[in-house]
Amino acid sequence: MSKSSPSRMSAARRNAETILSQSQKRQESFKLEQKLANDAMSEKTARLRELRLAKEAAEKAAEAVNPSATAAPKARKPRRSKQT
Repeated sequence: MSKSSPSRMSAARRNAETILSQSQKRQESFKLEQKLANDAMSEKTARLRELRLAKEAAEKAAEAVNPSATAAPKARKPRRSKQT
């Protein structure tokens, strides 16, 4: 074996470790982005749930005060066209 063989091995090892560390950094970055996206989605869902519950509570309160104002109108029967 020549003397260049160990340096080639160490150079190859350094290159492999560099590639591995870059891959790990990309993976960690991706995981962080995913976590942030999931957290944002959870916050949005919680905010929308609060708004929906507040709206439902307001509708119930309005119905309790004036039950006829929030009553649904009677459904009409669809018109039938004349058959010839």
